[in-house]
Amino acid sequence: MGDIERLIDGFQRFQQQYYEDAPSLYRNLRDGQHPSTLLIGCCDSRVDPAMLLGCDPGDIFTVRNVANLVPPASKDRGLQGVLAAIQFAVEQLQVSRIIVLGHAQCGGIRALMERRIRRDGETDYLERWMDIAEPARERVLRQMPGASDAERRRACEQASILISLRNLEDLPFVRRAVEAGSLTLHGWYFDLVAGALLAYSPRADTFLPIVCPLLTEPALL
Repeated sequence: MGDIERLIDGFQRFQQQYYEDAPSLYRNLRDGQHPSTLLIGCCDSRVDPAMLLGCDPGDIFTVRNVANLVPPASKDRGLQGVLAAIQFAVEQLQVSRIIVLGHAQCGGIRALMERRIRRDGETDYLERWMDIAEPARERVLRQMPGASDAERRRACEQASILISLRNLEDLPFVRRAVEAGSLTLHGWYFDLVAGALLAYSPRADTFLPIVCPLLTEPALL
């Protein structure tokens, strides 16, 4: 089966599930959406938020971009798409939580850590976007001079989540909602190698497992 046919077949299964077998869900969604969660995730094809979290349509409002970044508040038109989606979720949908979901083996973070300069004169949009997380790269290089490349990338993947959380806190509409107690912010990290989910703990200042990995090999008795 070709790629296009596979996608069409997938939509037919979706149609069967939600329009024939259980039509009430989309009947209720026709007049609007009421998700309680905004999830800011990576556009990596291996990290689909709805699939990872077992969500139905309408459960989460999702923003996906390279390396799940939240840009700083800016008047630069090139950075307003993500900020506009966040504002819509907070002010119009009135979500009660925002989750920044990073992940292991992130290609955007790899590009940030390797920092290859284009020499053909073309604009490097990926590099410009990843500048948002440059403070994470600098911190990792400064604090982990003897670490391996893999260790540095993992540390940068997690440090960039904290940058996005700080940028969220700097948005006036987010700050007002947090101070009012109607909104909470969370930093999560999906370890796709181990199959585990970690969350940032401000108290411990580190990412701690909230869903531990399954054993991949039978335990020896």
